[in-house]
Amino acid sequence: MLFNLSVPILISRIITLLVAFSFHEFAHAASADALGDTTPRMHGRLTLNPLAHLDPMGTIALLFVGFGWAKPVPINPYALRRKTRAGVMLVSIAGPASNLLLAMLAAIPLRLRWVPLGMPSGLILPSWSDFLLEFLFVNLALFLFNIIPLAPLDGEKVITFFLPDHWVEFYDRIRPYSPIILLMIIFVLPMFGLDLVNLIIRQPLMGLARFLVNW
Repeated sequence: MLFNLSVPILISRIITLLVAFSFHEFAHAASADALGDTTPRMHGRLTLNPLAHLDPMGTIALLFVGFGWAKPVPINPYALRRKTRAGVMLVSIAGPASNLLLAMLAAIPLRLRWVPLGMPSGLILPSWSDFLLEFLFVNLALFLFNIIPLAPLDGEKVITFFLPDHWVEFYDRIRPYSPIILLMIIFVLPMFGLDLVNLIIRQPLMGLARFLVNW
């Protein structure tokens, strides 16, 4: 996939990930800080500076594979739960929600046709329509990927807040194996014709994009 990326798309994706990852992690940090947990502030994460949030391998993965990750924001669950029982869940959902918000903002000029779809990119710089579409797609992908209910993704902390105790115990047991399960879903199952990534990310992504842009 590395060699299939044109220069305009690569530029669009670099700019997008700098914004998307920074807002995602800042949303975690800001929500934790608002709920009385100063841990993110003490670790220098209450900022939109990309250098505070980017993980080198996660950034490379997003550029060339289509999904990635940033450095997790450290939190103190006990401090959050002193404020509200839903503290950890609220901090967790804040990250994906920020990416959904960014995607919605990118869709506005496309939906209102302030920026016509199909504008051709140059040899180096992307057109506004190509940049906004890339920004839209990447942020929707980050939103959908992060709400998958498997650790270490945000969706796991969100869903366990709403589940009955016996299901929470099940998640506690599988948590050490969740990253392996996630990697199998992404890389192994498609080799056997079971493309869950298409089902849980690509298809919903295209549906959301069509809805937001009004294609």
